[in-house]
Amino acid sequence: MKHIFKLLVLLPLFAAVACDDLLEPAIENNRDINAMENDPTYAQGILVNAYLLLPYNTSPTSDVATDDAVSNDNTNTWRVMATGAWTSQNDPASQWKNCFNAIQYINLFLEHLNHVTFARDENIQAMFLDRFRGEALGLRAVFMYHLLRAHGGKSADGELLGVPIKLTSEGIGSDFNLPRNTYAECMEQLLQDCNEAIELLPLDYKSHTADEIPANYTSMGISVSQYDRVNGQFMAGRMSGRIVEAVRAQALLMAASPAFEASGITWEEAANNAGTVLNRIDGVNGVDADGYTWYCNTSEIASLGNGVNPQEIIWRASYGDSNTLEGDNFPPSLYGNGRVNPTQNLVDAFPMANGYPIDNSNSGYDANNPYENRDPRLATYIITNGSTAGSATITTGSYGTNNDAINRESGHSTRTGYYLRKHLRFDCNLDPNYNTQQRHYSARIRYTEIFLDYAEAANEAWGPKGQGSFGFSAYDVIKAIRTRAGVGVDNGDPYLEACANSQDQMRELIRNERRLELCFENIRFYDLRRWNANLTEAAQGVNITRAANGTLTYTPIQVEERSYQSYMVYGPIPYNDVLNFGFVQNQGWQ
Repeated sequence: MKHIFKLLVLLPLFAAVACDDLLEPAIENNRDINAMENDPTYAQGILVNAYLLLPYNTSPTSDVATDDAVSNDNTNTWRVMATGAWTSQNDPASQWKNCFNAIQYINLFLEHLNHVTFARDENIQAMFLDRFRGEALGLRAVFMYHLLRAHGGKSADGELLGVPIKLTSEGIGSDFNLPRNTYAECMEQLLQDCNEAIELLPLDYKSHTADEIPANYTSMGISVSQYDRVNGQFMAGRMSGRIVEAVRAQALLMAASPAFEASGITWEEAANNAGTVLNRIDGVNGVDADGYTWYCNTSEIASLGNGVNPQEIIWRASYGDSNTLEGDNFPPSLYGNGRVNPTQNLVDAFPMANGYPIDNSNSGYDANNPYENRDPRLATYIITNGSTAGSATITTGSYGTNNDAINRESGHSTRTGYYLRKHLRFDCNLDPNYNTQQRHYSARIRYTEIFLDYAEAANEAWGPKGQGSFGFSAYDVIKAIRTRAGVGVDNGDPYLEACANSQDQMRELIRNERRLELCFENIRFYDLRRWNANLTEAAQGVNITRAANGTLTYTPIQVEERSYQSYMVYGPIPYNDVLNFGFVQNQGWQ
């Protein structure tokens, strides 16, 4: 997808909507928006601006505002927010400006699209118009989803509100005082955009066969080569039908959740839409055996072509060589800043390898040897005391002799007794004498997330073993994911079997599996809130000391309190927009 962004540099938003007579004389190269109708490259550049504003983040930013992690950076905005400074004027979770700017570009593009000539051939032109409209609508659905996730909420009178629905571009004469639409109305518009986009877009951008050409195009006499001219492999990475189906599934799960259930969306709707995505990869048979380590599957990453996705990935950003994540998060002895510190809370959430939670009497957990015989994902995602990172052994206990040890004054050491391993490539070398980089990419949507979406919704709709019309259940999904991780494989996973007899127990297990599989992917902050779960659980750590005889003692410590109020299940509308445009604020926020 890299070549797309070479089309145009980011166009200033207000220049795009400005009238010719606003500046006298006109500034050179400040092209009127109508110029896109005579320049298809310029027109595509308007849409590219929406791609550039996609609200996805490679770094695990929001996780440090949950019970999963803290940051050792005093200035981290999410840390500051979580410890009592979250206001409508200080909201690092806000998507308001970014998403509405993107929607402005999308609406401008849609308004002029039918007047842009992309091809002289009438049939090719029709396909271009369909695809570009599908892309724009799919993108608009993405931004609406992120707006609702960040700003949807209940007003003081208990009404569940969304955001203003904007289907036309705004200019000088626009009414900026439009009220917030209801959450249900926003979801209706999101689903309408998704459904139309799916009808217009190819499932994937690839080399197609004749039987994969839609019937309406076949009836026009479109050949395979003509179809691929518009929808071929070279467009991979842009919004596709498969991606839109996944976004629709994400949005429906959110809307069916306890905090948003007044939307009218049902768990069955959420399950059916996630199941549609998964049926395309043969259900649980499509679980990628190495999907939970997508970020460090080095041979797979090295062989990626432009726009090509690994089996685990539905949508990803472009790849590139870097070591920024490593610089932020490697332990100090590896020349890193150790910024994201996993909590004891998260460590305790990983079960034993036999599948039992560590507080279950059948688990075999040894508090004096807490990392032994644990779920293999613990060692995969988190650096614990005495574990190896690259070629180094990392000592986080207070008896350590370097800045890897807990709470050293360097400001780069762990506050919890743990360092991050997930997302990082330990074949990067930050030693200034080498400073090697490796290929990384950001996974925007993974199949594992959609599997867990399905499991959650299916359990609520049909119970642990109900299959709907898909031939697999919540139980089947969790069984496949735990088996992939190496949990319960030697004993038949009796804990899972017990949970399969209770919807409530299965719900807790699904939520925990979601916590583990998706940790440090900027998801838990939103999961806790849509579940109406406890936001105030303090972040815990462990202080490990060593006696003269070498015996280690593990002492729990409280690292950071979480200062959230009950109304913070819903995020705020930005203060200035409430003040200037009269938007109804969500309950509790000023």
